[in-house]
Order: sequence, then structure tokens, then C-alpha cells
Amino acid sequence: MKAFMDKEFMLQSPTAQHLYHDYAADMPICDYHCHIPPREIYENRRFENIAQVWLGGRNPDGSYFGDHYKWRVMRSNGVPEEYITGDKPDRERFQKFAEALPMAIGNPMYHWTNLELHVFFGYDGVLNGDTAEEVWNLCNDKLQHDPKLTVRGLIEQSNVAFIGTTDDPIDDLYWHKKIKEDPTIKFTVAPSFRPDKAININKPGFAEYMGKLAAVVGKEKLACIDCVTDALTKRIEFFAEMGCRASDHGLDYVPYREATKEEVNAIYQKVMKGESCTIEEAEKYQTYILIHLGKQYHRLGIAMQIHYNCLRNVNRSQYAKLGPDTGYDMINTATCGGEIASLLSALNDTDECPKTIIYSLNPADDAQIGTILGCFQNSEVPGKIQHGSAWWFNDHKIGMEEQMTRLASLGLLGNFVGMLTDSRSFLSYTRHDYFRRILCNIIGQWVEDGEYPNDEKALEKIVKGICFDNAKRYFNL
Repeated sequence: MKAFMDKEFMLQSPTAQHLYHDYAADMPICDYHCHIPPREIYENRRFENIAQVWLGGRNPDGSYFGDHYKWRVMRSNGVPEEYITGDKPDRERFQKFAEALPMAIGNPMYHWTNLELHVFFGYDGVLNGDTAEEVWNLCNDKLQHDPKLTVRGLIEQSNVAFIGTTDDPIDDLYWHKKIKEDPTIKFTVAPSFRPDKAININKPGFAEYMGKLAAVVGKEKLACIDCVTDALTKRIEFFAEMGCRASDHGLDYVPYREATKEEVNAIYQKVMKGESCTIEEAEKYQTYILIHLGKQYHRLGIAMQIHYNCLRNVNRSQYAKLGPDTGYDMINTATCGGEIASLLSALNDTDECPKTIIYSLNPADDAQIGTILGCFQNSEVPGKIQHGSAWWFNDHKIGMEEQMTRLASLGLLGNFVGMLTDSRSFLSYTRHDYFRRILCNIIGQWVEDGEYPNDEKALEKIVKGICFDNAKRYFNL
């Protein structure tokens, strides 16, 4: 019987152990997509207790922040909501999570939580209801006194070279400016362009948001579709000046419905007058804007990330109480591979297709995505069109294995840009270690089974590439 999470955790062969310890473990981290607040990096926040780090709380505006994965574990164990997003004392909330965690056998949360305790706090036990008190005291003492456990300390000891946050086009990027001006911050933090609110013409708040976008570019209103595209272009250029390497699109599904500028302008005018639009009209507007944005990304060397197939806020009563991003989302089954190909093809027609990373929340789309990639690769950069790493409900052992195996089967795994945290937690960098162990175990097994030669030079290049070097090249770090 193997020891729980020892140094060979998930490394099931001598070759896997060699690849991990000699090539993967010490590589820098490029966390090119996450949701951590740049303000907390600049201010070098020190958390008061482990519950704040893991379970979060409420923002000044009444919205919630925290780790949705942990919230779902607690809800699945019958924990009352008052201990999750409510106002119960942090110690009691932590106890409820600790009591729920042992039930998460086979869930990545069990591994991630104990990895974080081991790596950042030096705790070699396991968290449960009985150990919660000692873990609480140990973590809180270190969080309050250890210089390595401030926000910057956590980033630096995790060997993070680059962080790509997620930012709205109307953001003034004030905290990014402050970070750039601070010579004591040794790692790079860059904004990522997230224009969902300017694309979701059929969702509540669109007209109000476009008013805010107008104000940011110095206009009273965006009177026509040309005004919209001009405003978005100005904001993309500003983001590029601030070091932006990637955009991000969180789409329910990827639309593609061609229309003339005149049609799209009429649809935009209609919605701005307070009228609703049909699904077909929304798709025409969205397609037009996505093509425009894609061309700007290509011009400025910004990668386009597309996340799709999430059905959000499905629990209506809890959404009404807590709002979005509180752990009530699920995998969707939209089929839009043809539309993705049409979008890339439209951009390719004028040689303006940007570097693109495609993620679906539905693992059933993996093979389809794998076949899309090969249709639009070119010499601009190896792996120009990427199959994004296993995302959200898929970033567990099985999901990562399936995504990488599918990519290897249908494309070139050796050019994969690798893992990202997609997280709001500064402790989540251990997920890169989790990913690297799974990666090395897959490749190691292929070598052990005689399916790939024991070519040391090639294996080193592949493993180091997927861990960091490919992302460094892809995002021009």
C-alpha cells in the first residue's frame, strides 16, 4: 500500500517519477488565466485565517467571493447555507468544511486541499473534523506571521512567472498600473480582456453597460455599431499597452450567423431603445462583434480564449438570493463545433485569425475540438489553435487524462500550453503540481509500455514545454 500523497503521488512508474522530479517539478508557472484580484497583489494582502482564504465571504457590494468547489462539497454534505455564504463565525464555517471533506473521496478537492496544507503550511496530516482545530491554529499562526504567506509571498514561493487576470473592458486597470510601477514585484501581472457584457446583447443590463463603455472612451453614447467597434478597439489597445496577452470569452455557446453591417446596426439600435431581440438577431450581432474582436487580437498579438458550454445559475431560488458565481452552474450540451470552425474560417479568410484557445465544459466536445485544431494551424506559432486544458468541472484526474489523451490522439500534445488555475485563490498554484504529476504519469506510462522511445532529449523538451516553455512562447512572455 502506498503512503497517502507522498513524494511519488500519482507517479506510478520509474519513468514518470524521473520526468516529474527532473524536468517538471521546478519549472516556473505561467498562470495565463485566473480570477485573482490585482489589488490584493499590489497591497500584498495578509489573510486573517484559513477560512478567509478557502471559503471567502461577502464583498462590500454584497456579492460573494470564495471557492465554489468547496461550497459545493459543503452543500453536498448537507451543510446549511448559513455556514457557506452566511454570517456564521469563520471557525464554525471551517469546521463544517473539515467535516465534509472526508466524504470527498475521489474528488480533486480532497487532493487540492491537502496539497495546499502540505506545501504552504507544512502540515503532513489530513484534514477532517477531528484535526480541524490543530489545522486551524497552525494555518492561522502562519498566515498572520510567516512572511512567505502574504499574497506576494505565496506567488513567489510557488515560482509563478506570469499571472493573467480577468478584466472588464471598462476597467481603468488602476491596480495593474500600480503593479507595473512597483519594482519590488518580480513576477509579471497582466490584464486579460473579457468583453462578455458588450457581446451579450440579449441579456439584462446590456444597454446600461454600453453607456458605461461609452463614458470610458469619452462619449455620451455609442450611437451606432461603428461606435461600438471603435470603442472596443480603443479599449483593446489600452489593454495591450498595459501588457495584455490574452482575451477571454465566456459564451453560453459559440454563435455564427452572418449579417451585413446595416442589419447588425439595426439590431443594436433596436435593443438600445429598450426592445428585445430574437435569438437569431442576437447571434448576428454577436458574430459581427466576435469577428471584429478577433481581428484586433490578431493585429495586437493577443490570444483569444473561448470558454463555452456552461449552463449558469440553474438554481433559480438560490440565484435570486445570492446572485451569480455562487456555485450553481453545470455542464451544458450545446453543439457548436461547426460555428466555431466558421468563426475561425471567417477570420482566416483575411489572414486575421488570432492565436486561439478553445475550452468546452462538456468533455463530450473534446474529440470535436481536437479535429477543429488541425484545420486552422499555420506557421505563426506551433500550436496556434489550442485545445484548452481541462476546465472547471473537468480539472480532475480523469478529466485531465482524457483531455491530454484526446489532444495527443488528434493533435500535438508536445505543443500544448498546459495548465491554468482559473481560480480566485492564491493557494491554488498547487493545482499546477497536480497537473504536472498527471502529465508525467501519462507520458511515463507510454514510455514504459514501449509506445514512445526513451529519448531523453525529446522527453525533456516535451515535459518542460507543456509545463512552461510553450506558454512562454505562445504568450510572448
